[in-house]
Amino acid sequence: MAWLCALVACLNAVCWSIVSPPFQVTDEPDHYAYVKQLADTGTLPNPEEGSLATEEAEVLTALRHSYVRFAPQHHTISSTAEQRNFRAAIASLTDSTGSSHAGVAASQPPLYYAIEAVPYLLVGGSPLDRLQAMRLFSSLFAGLTAFFAYLFLREAIRSSPWVWSIGGLAVAVTPSLGMMSGAVNPDAMLFAVAAAAFYLLARGFRRGLDARLAVALGTTIAIGFATKLNFVGLVPGLLLGVAVLGIRAARVSGRSAYRTVLIAACIGLSPVLVATVVGALSAPSGVLATKVQGSLLDKVNYAWQLYLPRIPGMPNDFPGLFTARQIWFNGYVGLYGWLDTRFPTWVYNFALLPAAAIAALCVAAIVQARQALRGRIGELAVYAAMMLGLLILIAAACYSTFPRRAASFAEPRYLMPLLPLLGAIMALAARGAGRRWGPAVGCLLVILFLGHDLFSQMLVVGRYYG
Repeated sequence: MAWLCALVACLNAVCWSIVSPPFQVTDEPDHYAYVKQLADTGTLPNPEEGSLATEEAEVLTALRHSYVRFAPQHHTISSTAEQRNFRAAIASLTDSTGSSHAGVAASQPPLYYAIEAVPYLLVGGSPLDRLQAMRLFSSLFAGLTAFFAYLFLREAIRSSPWVWSIGGLAVAVTPSLGMMSGAVNPDAMLFAVAAAAFYLLARGFRRGLDARLAVALGTTIAIGFATKLNFVGLVPGLLLGVAVLGIRAARVSGRSAYRTVLIAACIGLSPVLVATVVGALSAPSGVLATKVQGSLLDKVNYAWQLYLPRIPGMPNDFPGLFTARQIWFNGYVGLYGWLDTRFPTWVYNFALLPAAAIAALCVAAIVQARQALRGRIGELAVYAAMMLGLLILIAAACYSTFPRRAASFAEPRYLMPLLPLLGAIMALAARGAGRRWGPAVGCLLVILFLGHDLFSQMLVVGRYYG
């Protein structure tokens, strides 16, 4: 079943790679430029200066990229004549000099881009041929995300095997997972690494920490550091999880258990040590490296209002905006392309109904299992710490541009490393309906998610080709 979930997620991402026009997914031109620079020259792009490769710049111009981006009333090329003119415009392009400018991608670690350099180099032809090959390769990460999400549920909710497939399939057809994994973006790999980390922690809490699991956890953390800087937000929770598992193991095997903790920590933090030594990274994020003005209380108030309703007495950092609804909920329901492709307003209002029903069923399942959950406080605290760390990282990045921009990095895709927890919510919602009605409710949830995904793809098709 885990492999089936992986297949569904992979095929869904492939569909998204086809319906999303070239370079019309957030920051994809910059990520493509990073791969091009690495593949063509063997060097990293310069975060401070440089220029976009002539080849990519010409392709973007021929695609009318700047004309279409952020302008839903404008469509991309679609007619036979437009296609013919585009092919003629790029027919003579033979640029292999790299792209020293990679925009927002330039400060990111190189692992994802090095992996994507493989399909880039193997596939010849135009930049669009290479882009599609890279997108298809990136789709594999969606499969890994759903695969590990299913395994996480298998370890975390062992008493109800029938709900594992519900949560796993819900993750597999999540539109944001398909869109980002069907594009050239390191978020795709970050989602997979984060899902693997959730699974390994859940496995440790069920079966105990041994040397093999410590190596696996440490390796996963190291890969996360080398994938995308956003992974930093998950690290405090991951290290807390390793520590809690080590303490539990020490009760059985004594002080030797702490050696496994040390193994995991050393392997996991090795990329940070190497990056510090060679000067590749000077801070967890280029955004956070800048000194941010404001008191600690101002920052806490801002972070609170970014996710939760404002408490009376707080300064209003988001006047006229209910962030939980308008940024996070509506953004999850549908915000595609360059965040310029939306559903009609009634869709977001209607989506509140199934969301409320899912929340109620999930709460019912938690109440029913409250006795069992009391014995898993440590495990739940670790997952909460991972979520909190990611939320704080996003809030800190947003605050760095405040008040010039209210929430510049508040994008729902940045929460997608928590997809295994979304799968757990769906599984608990089905379980909350009871053993008699639970399977039927679970089927409805999967159909709901599949319908959401299909209509989201049709929305993108209509936006760019309608």
